[in-house]
Formats: sequence, C-alpha cells, structure tokens
Amino acid sequence: MEEKEWAAAACNGDEEAYYRLVSMHRRRLYGIAYGYMRSEGDALEMLQEMTCRGLIKCHKLRDPSAFIPWLIRILIHCCMDELKRRKRSIHLTEHHMADQITEMKEEDRLDLEKALDRLKPNYRHVLILKYYDDMTVTEIARVLERSEGTIKTWIHQGLKQIRNKMYLGGELWHERTK
Repeated sequence: MEEKEWAAAACNGDEEAYYRLVSMHRRRLYGIAYGYMRSEGDALEMLQEMTCRGLIKCHKLRDPSAFIPWLIRILIHCCMDELKRRKRSIHLTEHHMADQITEMKEEDRLDLEKALDRLKPNYRHVLILKYYDDMTVTEIARVLERSEGTIKTWIHQGLKQIRNKMYLGGELWHERTK
C-alpha cells in the first residue's frame, strides 16, 4: 500500500494504518520534537502526546494527502503547549542543548539556544523546521499553512534577529555589555 492509501485508511478509522504512518515518519517527527524540547525524554513524550491527539482527531482530516504536515502541526502545538506550561510553573533550565549542532562549541550552542528561545514563535518554528529537521521552504509552507514567500520572509527575519541577538564569537548581545 502507498502512503496516501495508508493515510486515507487512517482517516477512516484504521488504527493500524495510523500507527504505521507515524512509525514510518518517527525519525523526522522525533527530530522536530527534539528541536523544540532539546531533550530525548521530552521529545519522546511529545511524540506520544502527538500520537494520541492525532488518533483522536484523525477522522476530521479532510485531505489524507496532507496527513504528515497535519501531524507535524499537531507535534508543534504539543511542544509549544508544553513549553508554555513549563514557563508558567518554572523557568526552563539552560542545560538543554541541541546535539544536532555538533560543529559548535558548547557555550556557543547555549548562546544559540538562548537566542532561538527569544525569537517570535513563527520565526522559531521555521528555523527549527529548516535547520533541525532539514525541511525545504515548500515543506515548511505546507506544514504551517502559509505561502512560500511568507516562510522565506520568516526565515530571513529569524536569522536576522539571531544575528542581532548574538555577538561575534557566539556571545549573546546582552552579555557583551556586562
């Protein structure tokens, strides 16, 4: 069976087809969750939450060909909901780091993570999807349901803001003035 057929079956209530699709894309979904949560355990928890939410709402999906972008949107919402919940209860610890950015020194990665956390959500979404999950502009546009032009603008503006928030050598701008 092709992926579109699995998606159609999943939307018609076939739980096995649903889980097969999630399993087929688990690495990609994990990479996105890890980009937001920066912890293996938290990323896996978000995948579990996405799987449950998606299964419950799957019958409402009108276009089965949009199944994976739809799942990615659910995953992003799960991650954002969890991050908001954590922000309300306690400040996030700063020891979480993205292992995908391996060429950078540890302190530079921390500065980059801080800068990413300070971006507007739309800019953070596109940068995580582009640079952590290696998605194309077209794929990001489909996932976020925006035009490619908007996505390109958000990528450009997000990178510009990161450059403004970081100082040469990786130091955060506010730390330079101390």
